[in-house]
Order: sequence, then structure tokens, then C-alpha cells
Amino acid sequence: MKVLSVSDVIVPIIYSSYVQEKYGHVDLVLACGDLPYYYQEFIISLLNRPFFFVRGNHDTIIEYGEGGNRTYPHGGIDLHRRVVRYKGLLLAGIEGSERYKQRGHFQYTQSEMWRHVFSLVPGFLYNRVRYGKFLDVFVTHASPWGIHDKSDRAHRGIKAFRWLLSVFQPRYHFHGHIHVYRPDTVTETIFKQTRVPNTYGSLETVLDLGNNQPSKEL
Repeated sequence: MKVLSVSDVIVPIIYSSYVQEKYGHVDLVLACGDLPYYYQEFIISLLNRPFFFVRGNHDTIIEYGEGGNRTYPHGGIDLHRRVVRYKGLLLAGIEGSERYKQRGHFQYTQSEMWRHVFSLVPGFLYNRVRYGKFLDVFVTHASPWGIHDKSDRAHRGIKAFRWLLSVFQPRYHFHGHIHVYRPDTVTETIFKQTRVPNTYGSLETVLDLGNNQPSKEL
């Protein structure tokens, strides 16, 4: 299964008529936050593929525009605190980042992130009984604690995400939030059984959901 994941910045070739030519072959799209709703709707309308999203800490409650006011990208499926099955693929997601301002949308304390993660556990257990596995793909805006994160509070990783990867071992954890400015920045890490790609900008991935296990461990 081929996946296009996007986050944080508008990519010119995606926000153009060439998006179909370049990415028309993908099976679904994952949006990891901090993207205008109109941009996400553009991708939805031109690619016409299932579109799953979570919001980032810079997303707005309401996006005002000539085409009408949006509270989410129309046609997209919000993964926040949800466990979803699509063509045999098990997905779940958590929006936002660690809270670093007294006021701010889609910002949460580490304790609140733990509650978000625990809300997914019943769905994971159901998946295990029904489908023989907990989860295939975890989608978030923030990164896990100690993986691709930064020392400043705004970009610290989420401890509950690292626990989720350790216990439920999804094959992939797509995240955004961590901007990439240097070519030597690490943008993919293997943690136990999970590949963790930072999808800043855009990333095309062919999902490997077979029995072969990642060969390295953080």
C-alpha cells in the first residue's frame, strides 16, 4: 500500500495541477497537522483518495475563506482519539503538541496526552481479538519522547507516544511538527518494531506490513 503523508508546510508541487501526475498512484493520504484546511481539501479533491488527518498546534478552530468557513478539511477523516480500519489497515491518531503557552489550540500537557492515548486502548484490544494485531499505523502531529524531538518545550516529544510504541508496536508512526532545515537531520528512526518517519513537508512511503521485523532498534 502506497501512502502520501504531509505536514507543516505547503509543498508547491502538491498544491498544483501536477499533484495528480506525481501522486495519483497512492492509495491514501495521511496529514500530520499544521496545514491549512484549504490545502488539505485541494489534495482530497484532486487525488480523490481516502484522506486521514490530525490537527497540529498551529491549526485554527475556524479557517475563514472565500469558499466558506472550515473547522476541518471537508472530505477528510479525523483520526484524533479514534481507531479506524481501512481495507484491512488499522489506523489511530492523536492531534497537537505539548502545551507551551497558557492559551493555544491543540496543545496538551503530558498528562492530557496520556489520557488521549489511554482512550485508544480499548480499540487496540478489540483489534487484537478481531484481527490478530493492535495497530498498523499511528498518526500524530508531535513526535514520541526522545525520537526526532527537540529540547525546547514546544518541540519536546510525547512520553505517552513512546509507551504506545513499546506496548502496541505499530508498524509505522507518522508524525510532523519537527521542521527539517539541514540535510543531515535524521528523519526516520526505528524504535523496537516501529518505523518512525518525520513527514515534514511530504513523504511517500510504501507500507511494509509483512512479518519481517525492523533490523535496528533505538
